[in-house]
Amino acid sequence: MALSSNILRIDSSARSDGSVSRKLADQIIEQVGAANAQITYRELGAGLGAIDGDWLGANFTPEADRTEAQRDRLALSDALIAEIKAAETLVISLPIYNFGIPSGLKAWIDQVARAGITFKYTPEGPVGLLAGKRAILAVASGGTEVGGPIDFATDYLKHVLGFMGIHDVEIVASDKLMIDADASHTKAQAALNALAA
Repeated sequence: MALSSNILRIDSSARSDGSVSRKLADQIIEQVGAANAQITYRELGAGLGAIDGDWLGANFTPEADRTEAQRDRLALSDALIAEIKAAETLVISLPIYNFGIPSGLKAWIDQVARAGITFKYTPEGPVGLLAGKRAILAVASGGTEVGGPIDFATDYLKHVLGFMGIHDVEIVASDKLMIDADASHTKAQAALNALAA
């Protein structure tokens, strides 16, 4: 399945050179014929501003009542959400660090998961407001098996994306690289081939 013409690529590895997850994201975009797509890049490897008490106070103040300082405090969050809304497909590259996601990616989630904007509460439960989008996760790990009992990264990320309304989530993984690199690369290539089919 080809990617859309509007892609948001999010990279979260602390490595800029030699990152397997970044290389997988390159291959995903190349493999599915998105060479002419409009791609927005969001780099999280060096970290992202964490939410704090001022951020929470601004977020829970009705928009019409926010001060200039509160609007400034939410400016990054607003920009990150605008990137998601503009995209049809998200390609998120991530290594699994200590069984979970990198801290920069968690900070991104905290910035974009906002009630009334990317999800809402209803009497029947929360409803995501970003429906109709697709996400592809490019995942690398040294020893953790993606989908295995100690992988707390991919299920969490799929849950968060679904919470915001993005339920079409696929994974291309090169996992257990430190155990059997050849098998890991072969598995990833098979997933890339299936993605393009």
